[in-house]
Amino acid sequence: MDNLLNNSLILQTFALTKDFSGLRAIDNIDFEVKKGIIHGVIGPNGAGKTTFLNLISGVLPVTKGKIFFNSENITNLKPSIIASKGISRTFQAGKLDPNMTTLENVMTGLYVRTKLDLRGTFFRLPFTSSNQENKIRTEAFELLSLVGLADSADRWAKQLVWEERQLVQIARAIAAKPKLLMLDEPTGGMGLRESIRVEEIIRKVRKELGVTVIVIAHDVRLVMDLSEWVTCINFGKKIAEGEPRKIRNDPIVLEAYLGKK
Repeated sequence: MDNLLNNSLILQTFALTKDFSGLRAIDNIDFEVKKGIIHGVIGPNGAGKTTFLNLISGVLPVTKGKIFFNSENITNLKPSIIASKGISRTFQAGKLDPNMTTLENVMTGLYVRTKLDLRGTFFRLPFTSSNQENKIRTEAFELLSLVGLADSADRWAKQLVWEERQLVQIARAIAAKPKLLMLDEPTGGMGLRESIRVEEIIRKVRKELGVTVIVIAHDVRLVMDLSEWVTCINFGKKIAEGEPRKIRNDPIVLEAYLGKK
């Protein structure tokens, strides 16, 4: 397998497979992501997209196959170790700590780099803050500014609307300065106006930070507009791959989404 590894690729999977009690959710997927691009992964609901991302990020154990990140085998490593190697992600459910402010939620994303127990610092008096903590707050605020939420820094996370929660997730994910950012349904449940705003933020993050991005979405318009390369999954299998203009008109992809030829 070593002779198949490619230094121009940031991520590779070989025959990646995941079984759940006899049900095969991911079926022998070979997958490659070039460094520096936005790579879209599409598929109808239930196709296995989120399961695929969970395998890469270590949330779920791999049944069979291998995952390589920057030519290093990361198969079945713990999520915290995978994150420390340079992979960050968001979650479809919009996971934030509701009892923290927007700024504090972004600050937690810096833990991978600083190893500081940030949660314990939120209950100290202001004059006890260390220089490192102040630096972290400043950097977290800059990341909120990057995603357009500087004015919401002091709001409680539970007060945020869905679009804002997704943007905070992105800010928190890039706080760790990842080499690879994986976004799970970043515009799910949004209207067109909100979706376009998030799309613009993703482009901005890629351009300003130089990070490679994987966007997993059911939203074909989003993926086609954003991505330079697209992979389509259905029933846990890779059914098509190529440039957006090719995938947009691929009869196999159309059949997967429309249920007919």
